[in-house]
Amino acid sequence: MKNPIIQLFRTRIYMAIFLLALLMVVGVLGFKFMSNYSWIDAIYMTVITITTVGFGEVQPLDEFSKIFTVCLILASVVIVGYALTVITEYILSKNNFEELKLKKMQKKIDKLSGHIVICGYGRNGRQAAKKLMAHKKSFVIIEQDKDIVDKLQDEDISYVFGNANEDETLLRAGVDRADTIICALPNDADNLFVVLSARQLNKNLRIISRASQETSYEKLKLAGANNVILPDRIGGDHMASLVVVPDLIEFIDNLSIVGRSDINIEEISTEKLYNTSEVKTIKDLDLRHKTGCTVIGYKNGEGEYIVNPEAELKLVPNSKIIVLGRPEQIQKLNSLYDIN
Repeated sequence: MKNPIIQLFRTRIYMAIFLLALLMVVGVLGFKFMSNYSWIDAIYMTVITITTVGFGEVQPLDEFSKIFTVCLILASVVIVGYALTVITEYILSKNNFEELKLKKMQKKIDKLSGHIVICGYGRNGRQAAKKLMAHKKSFVIIEQDKDIVDKLQDEDISYVFGNANEDETLLRAGVDRADTIICALPNDADNLFVVLSARQLNKNLRIISRASQETSYEKLKLAGANNVILPDRIGGDHMASLVVVPDLIEFIDNLSIVGRSDINIEEISTEKLYNTSEVKTIKDLDLRHKTGCTVIGYKNGEGEYIVNPEAELKLVPNSKIIVLGRPEQIQKLNSLYDIN
């Protein structure tokens, strides 16, 4: 969204340019037809008159031409002065506005806590932001490309303009208060450096990093990344799976895991499902009867996953269940347990 102050200054600049052009045209036509100058001489006289450089006349002027020249000089002083004032104010106001906008954005970021930081707004970073936005998650983009930052301003997305490799930039993005950081820079070495810096700044931070080379996988893990994603390998596996088990892959592709209107899979913390003083089993929850959803997975407090858990499995603190259902069933589940 464009700022009205900047638009006002641009309008005034266009007016100043129009007045300068009109002054030039009047001067050239005046010297051409009143003093019988050639077109070149008329342009020359107009330019030296408007700019008041003080060069001599091409040929002597009659009284009427002298009066015209005086009027042209007075008009040029006013119009040129106006144009210089408008342009100067525009430059200063634009710089001040950019600084004010950055301060406003920083105040907005300083209020965030438990958010996601995305380093790089390339293909992977943009896709991650799109998913997070659909799921109503707060996030901050770190980007050093000015053209991309200008687009982020128009899209009203929180951002930090700078190099993600610098600790100061990470801190301005609130990495010390963040829940997760996504390293989506195109270079593995840059991602590795960000992972190391982020882990030092926030020991409890969940770090997800992109990797272009398989040799970078272990290095990023050792540096402190919780998850390392290799987009090329995932893409190749997906295409091969479409050959081996096409119907199964198409079914999975049709499942939506983010959004609000068409979500099919949801993960729920067990703390939302029962009082901490009551330890229940999956069977006791009776989610199938209450919401129509089916429990397809369970993650215990140690981070271990169980696919298709038994109904008698006990729910323990700091664990999660994963449920599958139609969009309306998932919405019913979210409403029943007040899941945001």
